[in-house]
Amino acid sequence: MFLLNFKSNFNFNRFPVHLYSLKLVILSFDFVKMISKRIHWFYWVILSLAMFILACGSNSDPSLGLTSSKKNIPGIPHKGALLSTRFHSFEEFKKVVNVEYFDTTSQEDDHSTYVRLTHAINEKTVTSILGYGVDEADFLKAKDGGFWDKAAVGIRSPFAVANKDNLIKVEILARRRYVMFGEGDIAFYDLAESLVKNMSKEDVAQMSEKDLSEKGYLNTFNHITAQAFMTSLFSEELADFIADVHERNTLPALRTGKFTPEQLSDIENGAVDNYVDMVNNEWGQELGKELRQKYKITEETTWTPELLADYLNDMQRYYSWALEIGFKPFRPEDDVLVRFAGKLNAVMRGEVGY
Repeated sequence: MFLLNFKSNFNFNRFPVHLYSLKLVILSFDFVKMISKRIHWFYWVILSLAMFILACGSNSDPSLGLTSSKKNIPGIPHKGALLSTRFHSFEEFKKVVNVEYFDTTSQEDDHSTYVRLTHAINEKTVTSILGYGVDEADFLKAKDGGFWDKAAVGIRSPFAVANKDNLIKVEILARRRYVMFGEGDIAFYDLAESLVKNMSKEDVAQMSEKDLSEKGYLNTFNHITAQAFMTSLFSEELADFIADVHERNTLPALRTGKFTPEQLSDIENGAVDNYVDMVNNEWGQELGKELRQKYKITEETTWTPELLADYLNDMQRYYSWALEIGFKPFRPEDDVLVRFAGKLNAVMRGEVGY
C-alpha cells in the first residue's frame, strides 16, 4: 500500500506527537403532493451539504507520496496537500498542478466543457475532473419550485436519488446538530479546528498570518479531513459528488478556464483557491481509501474513541509529512473525540435522522 509503505525523514519525536434512474409514477393528486413534499425536504439536505463544503496511535506512516514530479517552488508544499495561501498567482499554481480544459463538441454552449487537474507525486497521481452537471443553484430552484422542477433535477441527478440515505447521514455529520446531540455537538469543521489547535507551538510561531487564517491550514484540513471521512464511511463517489455540486456553482469558469482578470488575481476566492480545494478533495479521498482499508472500516463499524484517535493521528502523520509541521497527538479521552465517536455511531446506525 502506497500510503502505509512511505518512510518519512520528518522527526515525529520532536513533538509529543479529514437511480440509477428516477421513476416518478403519479397515481393520484394526493400522491403527487406527498412526493413533492418529500423531494422538497431532500433538496434542503443537498443544499446544506453544499453550504457545508463552502464553510468550503499508529506505528505506520500514512503518507500519500514521496516527492513531486513538478518543479518545486520555495514555500509551496509539494507532497500532496496544498495551501492556497502559498500561491501568489494562477501561473504559479500551474507550475505545481497541471491544468487542462476540454470541449467535446463544437456547439456554442459550454455543457460539453470540463477541466482536468492533475497533481503528481512520483508514482502517485490524483486527478480532479469537473464537468457540467447539477449544482447548488439547481437544487435551490427545485426547492423553491413546483413538483416538476424537483422531478427534473432528480432525473438529471439520479445519483443523488439513489444515495439519498447516505447523503442525509453526511449532512448530519457535516453540521452541528444541537437539537439532536445537545450543546457542544461536533461536526467535520470542528475536527479541522482541532487539527489546527494540535499544531506544534514552535511551528505556529513561524507561520504567517495568512497561513493561520481561514484560507490557510484550516481550509486545507477542512477539505481533506471531511473528504477522507466521507470516503472511509461511504465511498469515493459520494465524496466526489458532494464536492462537485458546490464547485460547479461557486465559479462557473472553473470548467472552461474563461476567467476574468479579477478572478485570476483574487487568490482567496478566485481560480487558485477553488482549484486548490479540488486538488485537496482528491488527496482527502485517497487518504480516506487508505485508512478505510487499514482499519477495515465499513458502514457497520463501531467507532470507539480509541479508533477515532488512531484514525486522526494517522491523518496528522500525513499532514506532518506533507506540510512539514508537527502535531501533538489526539487522545481517546479528548472530549471532541468522545463526542464525535458517539455521533458517528448514532448516525451510521440510523438512530437519528429526518
